[in-house]
Amino acid sequence: MQSMDRPQFEMSSLIAAIFILALGVAVVAALVVMLRRSSLTPFQWFLWFAAYLLCKLLWRTRWINELPLAANQGGVIACNHRSSIDPFFVQTATRRKLHWMVAREYCQHPAFRWFLTACEVIPVGRGGVDTAATKAAIRLAASGEIVGMLPEGRINMSEEFMLPARPGAALVALKAGVPVVPCYIRGAPYRRYPWSPLLMPARVEVRFGAPIDPSRFANGERDDRAAKEFTREIMKAIATLAGQPDFQPQIAGRVWKPTEEELEAAMDAQERRQAS
Repeated sequence: MQSMDRPQFEMSSLIAAIFILALGVAVVAALVVMLRRSSLTPFQWFLWFAAYLLCKLLWRTRWINELPLAANQGGVIACNHRSSIDPFFVQTATRRKLHWMVAREYCQHPAFRWFLTACEVIPVGRGGVDTAATKAAIRLAASGEIVGMLPEGRINMSEEFMLPARPGAALVALKAGVPVVPCYIRGAPYRRYPWSPLLMPARVEVRFGAPIDPSRFANGERDDRAAKEFTREIMKAIATLAGQPDFQPQIAGRVWKPTEEELEAAMDAQERRQAS
């Protein structure tokens, strides 16, 4: 009896081994095909997957809908800014490469430079209009890439729904001839330092609005005037996604940058609100 069971056992083991091997080969083949079809590099895929795990496990993120852009369509994503990790929530909603405009001091910081370089961000100055960064964003969007922008310019730690917006996103979309997708992020964690969200569980929601066509804002208007009107429309669309359709957006001045004292006061006020 034992001599008859042994060949059957060996045959079952062989079949199981072949099945596991075939499954492994299929997974590897699927990954190879996915990488070949994607604009992301293997290292960017690794970063995307790490960000996705953080979003799902630590910040319990829900993506309410998909990014409403075609596979090779260029565009600009504009969203509210409550946390240093806001781009994580938007990037993990799509497997396309997003080029975020990031403050130059972060791009030059030793702790963040390697990561931001791998993500192919666009370094931008905070204090006013950065012509070189704007031209780079226009080229990318016009060539079918997606540019991510944060019109508020800095993390909003105030009680206001959104800070005064700068018209960079609108200007890039107007010049590149691509739509702007408004995006609202609810519940993003933040406390004083860029790395603080990594220690803060949260419950986050990400919602995209319908793309806004820039053509109706460029009917013979001057660039700055058209960009301001377009910016107001973008910010109103973000507010509508948040359930605040009556919000009246403000446009920031051409040269606008908070002082160190103002930033410190905002962080102190935010911590007091969180403590209470």
